[in-house]
Amino acid sequence: MLTLLKLLKDGRFHSGQALGVALGISRSAVWKQLQHLEAELGLSVHKVRGRGYQLAKPLLLLDAAEISAGGLCEWPVHIFDSIDSTNAEALRSIERGVEAPFMVLAERQIAGRGRRGRKWVSPFADNLYCSVVLRIEGGMRQIEGLSLVVGLAVMHALRDMGVSKAGLKWPNDVLVGEKKIAGILLELVGDPADVCHVVLGVGVNVNMQSTDEVDQQWTSMCLEARRDFDRNELVVRLGAKLQQYLRLHHASGFTAIQLEWEQYHLWQGRAVSLIAGVNQIDGVVMGVDRQGALRLKVDGVEKIFSGGELSLRLRDDS
Repeated sequence: MLTLLKLLKDGRFHSGQALGVALGISRSAVWKQLQHLEAELGLSVHKVRGRGYQLAKPLLLLDAAEISAGGLCEWPVHIFDSIDSTNAEALRSIERGVEAPFMVLAERQIAGRGRRGRKWVSPFADNLYCSVVLRIEGGMRQIEGLSLVVGLAVMHALRDMGVSKAGLKWPNDVLVGEKKIAGILLELVGDPADVCHVVLGVGVNVNMQSTDEVDQQWTSMCLEARRDFDRNELVVRLGAKLQQYLRLHHASGFTAIQLEWEQYHLWQGRAVSLIAGVNQIDGVVMGVDRQGALRLKVDGVEKIFSGGELSLRLRDDS
């Protein structure tokens, strides 16, 4: 089925006979595969008598050779047509002994995950689903503020490609205004006090224009810039930004980017509610500390909060 998709990806008409010859199957088998394409991948195929079949819009698929040719991303790249999630595959690769660093990409995820167990909507060939695996040595200092470091790299990659209003939300979202455009999910394997592996999961809404499956405000690069984007170029730029900020973080810790991160924090000085399980803490965002924890002014007193299960929301009076 995916071989058929690659024949159609140019967006031109292809006759059923030509497709059958290329695939070594009958025209009726081509028709069945086209039905599967539409049903499983959510793609629209135009069928015109006398002309053949055409995708509703051309597809630019991920290409490891093109990403490597970009010259900015130094990591080996592994691309999958369809997978449960890139983070899950990254964790399996660690278990198999694949040497880090490396990057896992997918055209779609059938079980994409966000923070706090949320589903990450992952339509075929529309967005970027990416996981980078790093080997971490030197203890907890190399972990401190890491999700914020990744968020800053993602934001700069988006800005470089024309999404000029992209900004940050603690701890690991990238927003345009109050709409989410990208999210980060970090997972650790091993002993963070000694030697471990960390999976940096990044999801970016690239060319997605509509969905009924997202339960929060969202946007995409395409909606913001009113044009489609080459996801291979985004991978190249994101890889370069990640390498730049990870090197800085490794050499100097989170303190080296603390002020820059605060500069782009869209909720700086805003009235917020911090949700921790069933508890809610109201305060005003003061910034982040040297470890990347959130600084809140609560009833006139500064308090520090950190942890993977915290959620930050704007208050109505912010």
